[in-house]
Amino acid sequence: MDKLIVATSNPFKLREIKALLGSAFEIVSLKDCGITIDIPETGETFYDNALIKAKTIFKMTQQPVLAEDSGLEVFALNGSPGVKSARFAGEPCNDVNNNLKLLEAMRDCKNRDARYVSVIVVYLSKNEIISFSGDTHGKILKKTLGQEGFGYDPLFLSNHYSGTKTFAQLTFDEKLKISHRSNALEQFLGYWNSKNNN
Repeated sequence: MDKLIVATSNPFKLREIKALLGSAFEIVSLKDCGITIDIPETGETFYDNALIKAKTIFKMTQQPVLAEDSGLEVFALNGSPGVKSARFAGEPCNDVNNNLKLLEAMRDCKNRDARYVSVIVVYLSKNEIISFSGDTHGKILKKTLGQEGFGYDPLFLSNHYSGTKTFAQLTFDEKLKISHRSNALEQFLGYWNSKNNN
């Protein structure tokens, strides 16, 4: 089985990635590699940030690396918080403060439409770098609902499941079927299977 290092220290992201790719790859975390560095996400796009992370870890390990960057884009806020999603309310990163800041920013917004976006970069070698993107649509509520998930999940009312559940009200398996991250990862898995079965 091919080894794939996942360039994240986020346990929630790692769990989703393992669930989707674990049958095709030996998934190795940064912790497994003894890597504890904090990689600055200085890019202007999700792709930029994913590439920075993938390239940094590849240089350190010389092994295939998957990196992901994702965030919430609110249409009434011109795509904000976007690439700044994790640090929307400033340092240190805090989901509760980020959600409170988003609610304040949207206090007078009638249009509550939003989407989660995920971009993955797979750094297989210096000559083979591939990327895939996925998204999922929903609306931003005026109060949090649910205890599962992370980030803006308690405010994100998914368009799936008849628009009745936030991401934080979904079970892990329910979210896995429709998430932006799953969308991007399934594209990569399809590419990989096609490449290796031809």
